[in-house]
Amino acid sequence: MQLEDTPTGATGWARPPAQPPSGDAGPEELAIFVCGAHMSGMALNGELASLGARFLRSCRTAPSCKLYALAGGPPQRPGLSCQAQGDRAIAGELRALPLPAVGRFLAGITAPTGPGTAALQEGSEEVGFICEPIGVESSTDVSGHGGWRGLLDQLAAPRRMTVSAASK
Repeated sequence: MQLEDTPTGATGWARPPAQPPSGDAGPEELAIFVCGAHMSGMALNGELASLGARFLRSCRTAPSCKLYALAGGPPQRPGLSCQAQGDRAIAGELRALPLPAVGRFLAGITAPTGPGTAALQEGSEEVGFICEPIGVESSTDVSGHGGWRGLLDQLAAPRRMTVSAASK
């Protein structure tokens, strides 16, 4: 018997049908936009996973948002600030969090971020984490990287050394 030919796993038990991400939160869920340490593979993603959150889709903010690297940590985390106008959309993810877990999740969010509204590029407005003005004042604008992953990728990239002719 070859496992590839059966509708069961190695245990012989029937496998449930695969459920692709739907892109929408269900009636007992709240869609939450995250754009930093709570995204897939990031330091705080386990908080969402432990509360039963599921990935809906990758998305971007409207270009009226700015992203700031907040002071403090670890972990390093960003703050999203909505502006009257901006010039770059910020990459993030939309997650569906079961309604009974929303309060537990929000209780763990620390200043200067808190719940607010994030305008997304496709025109919807979703619950997200917005940085208070006091947090922006002591932070660095990193919007030019297009998102938190873009910044972290640049920080992790090896630096090239340039050797001048005079030093040879």
